Amino acid sequence: MAVDYAVIVVYLAGMLAMGWWGMRRAKSKSEFLVAGRRLGPGMYSGTMAAIVLGGASTIGGVGLGYQYGLSGAWMVFTIGLGLLALSVFFSARIARLKVYTVSEMLDLRYGGRAGIISGVVMWAYTLMLAVTSTIAYATIFDVLFDVNRTVAIVLGGAIVVAYSTLGGMWSITLTDMVQFVVKTIGVLLLLLPIAVVKAGGFSEMKAQLPTEYLDPLGIGGETIFTYVLIYTFGMLIGQDIWQRVFTARSDTTARWGGTVAGTYCLVYAIAGAVIGTAAKVMYPNLASADAAFATIVKDELPVGVRGLVLAAALAAVMSTSSGALIACATVANNDIWSRLRGVVGGGGTAGDEPHDEVKGNRAFILIMGVAVILIAIALNDVVEALTVAYNLLVGGLLVPIIGGLLWRRGTAAGALSAVCVGGVAVVGLMWHYGILANQPIYYGLLASLAVYVVVSLATPPTDAAVLAAWRERLAGRGAPEAGADAPVPAHSSPSATSSPSGV
Repeated sequence: MAVDYAVIVVYLAGMLAMGWWGMRRAKSKSEFLVAGRRLGPGMYSGTMAAIVLGGASTIGGVGLGYQYGLSGAWMVFTIGLGLLALSVFFSARIARLKVYTVSEMLDLRYGGRAGIISGVVMWAYTLMLAVTSTIAYATIFDVLFDVNRTVAIVLGGAIVVAYSTLGGMWSITLTDMVQFVVKTIGVLLLLLPIAVVKAGGFSEMKAQLPTEYLDPLGIGGETIFTYVLIYTFGMLIGQDIWQRVFTARSDTTARWGGTVAGTYCLVYAIAGAVIGTAAKVMYPNLASADAAFATIVKDELPVGVRGLVLAAALAAVMSTSSGALIACATVANNDIWSRLRGVVGGGGTAGDEPHDEVKGNRAFILIMGVAVILIAIALNDVVEALTVAYNLLVGGLLVPIIGGLLWRRGTAAGALSAVCVGGVAVVGLMWHYGILANQPIYYGLLASLAVYVVVSLATPPTDAAVLAAWRERLAGRGAPEAGADAPVPAHSSPSATSSPSGV
C-alpha cells in the first residue's frame, strides 16, 4: 500500500498548494466568489463537471449499478440532463445577470428584497449538501488508512476548508480541474475497463445476471420520474451550480461549456452503472451496495492504479464538498447576514472595500466549514438529510425561479407565497408520508405552482420599471462590469411601490 499512500499524499498536498496559489489571485469579491467571471470553455466545462459529479455520483452510482444493473445509471443520468437543460435554456441569461446568488436574481426580477426567506432555504440545501459530501470522506479514508470515522471526516474536511478559505473560487476552480482529470483517468479510463475485464466481459455479465439487470428501465418508472423532479430540476436552481455559471467569461462559454459538461455526466452515469453491474458478477453477496466501489478497487486493482482510483473517488467528494461549501458561505454572508445586519444597523455592505468583502467571505467559509465538519460527525442518516434538503430546494424555490425567468406576469407576492406554501407543504408531507416517500415532492411542487399562479394573477403586475431593468440585465446591459464588486441594486423608487416586495 506504500505506493497507493504516496499517490494520495501527493494529491492532497497538491490541493493545499493550489489553495495557497489561489489566495494570491483572489483580491476582490468578484475574484473570490466567482473567479472574476473569467473562465474559458475548457476550464468552465471541467469545473462544472467536477462539482456535479460528487461522491454520490461515483460511489453511489456504482452502488445503484450493483443493485439494479444498467438502470442504476438513472440518478446520475438525470443530473446530466439537468445540467444540459440549464446550459441550453437558461445559462446564458443567468451569466448575463452578473449577480452572486440566486436570491439576488429574485431581487432583480420581482423588484424587492428576496434575500432572507429564499436565502434560508438555499442555505439549508447547500449546508446539507456539504455535510453529506464531507461524510463520504469516512468511507474513502477507511479504505485508505483504516482510520475511524471522526478522524476521516476531520482530515478530509479540514483540507477542503483550508484551500477553499485561502483562495475562494480560484482555488476551488484549480483543484476542480485537477479533480476532473483524476476522475476521468481513474474512473473512466482505468476502473471501467478493468472491472469489465475482471467480470469476464459483457457476454459473461449477461450470462451471470438476471435479465432485469440489463433493462434500461429496470429501476422503475416512478423512481426515474422522482429522480427527474429532484435532480434534474435541482440542477436548474441550486446555488452551487449557479455560482459556477457566474464564473463563465461569456454567455457562449456558459452555454457550450455547460453542454459539454452535461454530456460528460451522461457518459459518467453509464460508466458507474456498468462498473456496479460488473461488481455484482464478481461479488454477488455484498452486505451493502455502496460497498461495491471500495471492494472492487481494493481487491481487483494493481498497486498504484488502486491509489489513483481512490484519489479519483476522493476528488469526486472534494469537488462537490468545496463547491457546496463556498455556495453555503456565499448565501449565509450575502443573502442572510448582510441583510440582517442592514436591518439591524440601518445599512448594508455597499460601501465596504473589496478587501474587506474578501475577508468577510473568507471568514464565512471558515465558519461554515467548521460547522459542516461538526454536523457531519454528529449526523448518521445521510440519505434522509440530503432528501430533506433537495425536497425543500425544489419544492420551495423551483417555481418562483423558473417562473421569474419564463413568465412575465409572476409577481413578488406570488413568488413569496410559492416559497412558503411549497416549503411548508413539503415538510408537512414528509412528516405524514415519511422523509423518503415520493409524495412530498409531487404534491409540494403542485401546491407551489398553484399558489404562484393564483396569487400572481390576483395581485398587481410587477412594476414596469422593474421589468425594464430586469430585461436590461438579461440582455447583458445595465450590469456591473465583469470584475466589479458593485452590489445588486434594490428597487425602492416610488414607481416600484405598486408591486409587492419581500420575497
